[in-house]
Amino acid sequence: MTDYLQAVFAMLGPGERRLADPAAWLRLEEGLGRSLPEDYKRIIDTYAPVQINGHLALSHPASGRFNLGEDIRSMSATWAESAWESHVTGPDDDPRVFCSLPHLSFGTAEGLIPLAATDQGAAVFVAPRVHGFSDAMVVQGAEGDWVGHTMAFAEWLYRYLIGEEMAGWDSAVFYPGPVRLEYLPTGPSQRTQEAYGPEREM
Repeated sequence: MTDYLQAVFAMLGPGERRLADPAAWLRLEEGLGRSLPEDYKRIIDTYAPVQINGHLALSHPASGRFNLGEDIRSMSATWAESAWESHVTGPDDDPRVFCSLPHLSFGTAEGLIPLAATDQGAAVFVAPRVHGFSDAMVVQGAEGDWVGHTMAFAEWLYRYLIGEEMAGWDSAVFYPGPVRLEYLPTGPSQRTQEAYGPEREM
């Protein structure tokens, strides 16, 4: 069985661990009323705030800029006011059905919590369950389509990086060679720093 967290670390390299801060996670999780997945927190602590391969953005709860808590609050408010139901065509793409939720909420302990986003319009959430799988991923793609993935964040990220269709309909893109990491500034005096993961035999 693949250890997807270690596979992600192997693909992205050692990271900079600029902001690892247990207290920041504690404050965020107390506000949310639930813990976030451990594999997600380890990836965020190792790399975020970062943009991966020019598209996928990951924020950090201890960062002054690209702050995860602020992103979760603002994105949740936007989603709560959105017409997300308009893209649902039936039970197979209805997050209320595959998440076993009578009502869909955002940024709450029993709802969808936004974890990441792409500049192409996809949003990645963690749900309490998807088809019975705990702390699983839910994605709304750029075309508005909803899909539930019965997997943890590390597996979702690994599959996204190897070019599987993980960010909505017709979203599969594979970038050969090392993964590009843009370490985003955490304060006003910093600039984006570019780095690359190890060579990939893919």
